[in-house]
Parts: sequence; structure tokens; C-alpha cells
Amino acid sequence: MKKHYPLLLALLCTLSSGAWAQWQWVEKDGRKVFSDRAPPIDIPEQNILRRPGGHQRTVAPVVETTPPADEAAATAAPKASKVDPALQARKAQADAAEAAKKKAEDDRAAQSQAENCARAQAAKTTFESGQLLRHTNAKGESVFMDEATRATEQQRIQKVIDTNCKR
Repeated sequence: MKKHYPLLLALLCTLSSGAWAQWQWVEKDGRKVFSDRAPPIDIPEQNILRRPGGHQRTVAPVVETTPPADEAAATAAPKASKVDPALQARKAQADAAEAAKKKAEDDRAAQSQAENCARAQAAKTTFESGQLLRHTNAKGESVFMDEATRATEQQRIQKVIDTNCKR
């Protein structure tokens, strides 16, 4: 049993350490208060009887002054918040990646549009040449185009040119 005395002593010291962190002060009505929290601000310094170790109550006096007009304008402006440089760098990198992605998509769209324009202009030249053209009908048969079908195809090709050949 004597082996456990140091352990019990350490346990008792640990349990009683909460009592060391006690504030004690006298309220305005003369009542003593014990607490683990600091007293309210309205308790005068001379009414605080005990503090936990190392805690000092610091109350800065409130001094209200009106700043000159120049300083009033400067203080009215919102102050810039400090931003983490690493966060800014990551944001700039993400913005650059997004811009590069958008540019690549725009380039692909422009290239596709240029190819569509070139094919439509070649088809228009073929249709305007007057030569006989074949197409496949609904039955899957290859037949020569009549004038109505040729006119319809020329109108469709002109719409493609109007859409894709904007220069």
C-alpha cells in the first residue's frame, strides 16, 4: 500500500489544481464571489481579493477624441484586410488555368467554324457548277438531284456559310 502513496499524492494535487484557478472579489453589495472566470468590468480593482496565478487584469482607459478632418477621412475608408500570399498565388494560378482553358475552347471553336466554312464554300461551288449531282434517297437508292432538291441544298449551304463564315 505504501507504494501507492506517491500516486495518490499526485492525484490529489491534480484534483486540487482547479482550486488554484479561482478568482475572488467583493460585489457592490458587499457579497464575496468565488469564480473560475474573471470578474465583470464594473468591479473596481481594489475589490478583487484573489486572482489565479499569472493573470493580470488590464483595463485600458477609454479616451474618446475626435480626429482631425484629414484623419477622419482616412479612418472612414475601409482598411485592406491582410490576405495570405499563398492563397493569392493559388487564386492567380487557378485564374490563369481557367483563362488558358477558355482560350483553348475558343481556339477549337474557331478552328471548327473555319473548317465548316471551307466545306460549305466548296459545296456551294460544286452546286453552282451546274453538273449533275447524285444523292441517296429515303429508300437508299442513288439518284440524280432534281432542281427542287438542288435549290433546297443550296439554301441550306448558304445558311451554313452565313453562320460559319463571319469575317
